[in-house]
Amino acid sequence: MDPIVLPEPVRIGGKTLLEALQLRQTSRNIGPREIPIQVLSNLLWAAFGVNREKASFNKPGRTAPSASNSQEIDLYVALKDGLYLYEAISHQLTPILAGDFSMMSGQGNASKLTRDTPVNIFYVVDLLRYDLGPNQPDPRIGDPEVQKSYYYTDTGFIAQNINLFAASEGLATWFHNCDKDSIKAEFNLRPNQRILFAQTIGYPS
Repeated sequence: MDPIVLPEPVRIGGKTLLEALQLRQTSRNIGPREIPIQVLSNLLWAAFGVNREKASFNKPGRTAPSASNSQEIDLYVALKDGLYLYEAISHQLTPILAGDFSMMSGQGNASKLTRDTPVNIFYVVDLLRYDLGPNQPDPRIGDPEVQKSYYYTDTGFIAQNINLFAASEGLATWFHNCDKDSIKAEFNLRPNQRILFAQTIGYPS
């Protein structure tokens, strides 16, 4: 597996925000049709890409907010040939594992619905991204319960970006739970990483 350097995302066009909100919906009827590389590039940029060079805490700004700009959510992207990590700054997909992980995106009987779908995104939090240094303005950010509220909320921001992009581009998407135990072992996640949810994207079947 080689890295996938994504084409420059197209930042204009599509439906208006209000049109996308009108069309936003969850759909479990997702077919196997492949998503073109340009559409995948646009999708990942819309989800959690870089939209400005500098934001708070001297980090690049992203299309979705995060607590203290921690950017603690990683997007593991399962395509038909393997699992990749979306690298937002370089806007590329870094290979992690070869194989088809689409069924692992579902849980129980839901795995039948995610099988053969073209894109499955796994949301993984990296708890080490929370800056506990002396200049951190949020004294609660080291509290595990507070962190939980942050990473669940931040995941929701990204997922809604995908929902609205899908509505604008005529794609179907489904945000759902996943087989966390199997994923943790299969993806070889570090102790500071936790699998949260998954989202399936493709063309309507």
